Amino acid sequence: MNNTVFQETTSGIVVSVRAEYLDDQSDPEQGQYAWAYHVRIENDSDRVVQLLSRHWKIADSLGNCQEIIGDGIVGHQPTFGPGDTFEYTSGTPLAAPSGFMSGTFHMIGEDGVRFEIAVPAFALDGPGAYRALH
Repeated sequence: MNNTVFQETTSGIVVSVRAEYLDDQSDPEQGQYAWAYHVRIENDSDRVVQLLSRHWKIADSLGNCQEIIGDGIVGHQPTFGPGDTFEYTSGTPLAAPSGFMSGTFHMIGEDGVRFEIAVPAFALDGPGAYRALH
């Protein structure tokens, strides 16, 4: 398992991500590579916020790109008070042994003001993949 943690802070909200190659769900001979990504969102601000939606950008080393836009995360639109955290795990398949993901979470504060927080770009590099900045 890769222990590299990618982290970004926006408006007092800290997003940390760690990716894990899923060997048992991948089939390189068929061009199928799978990853889990573990996300931790921590509210280091002094206000209550709610996560409304997500926008992911996913690219692989073959140049395939896709965007995922949807409500909430893993079926939830969590609310975070100061000091609260929310963690979840999800996954993505790729047609190549390496790639990357990045994105944003769309939030709303208790004052009704909407804002975006950045999800750091993170590497999806399978075993033996050429490692480089994507």
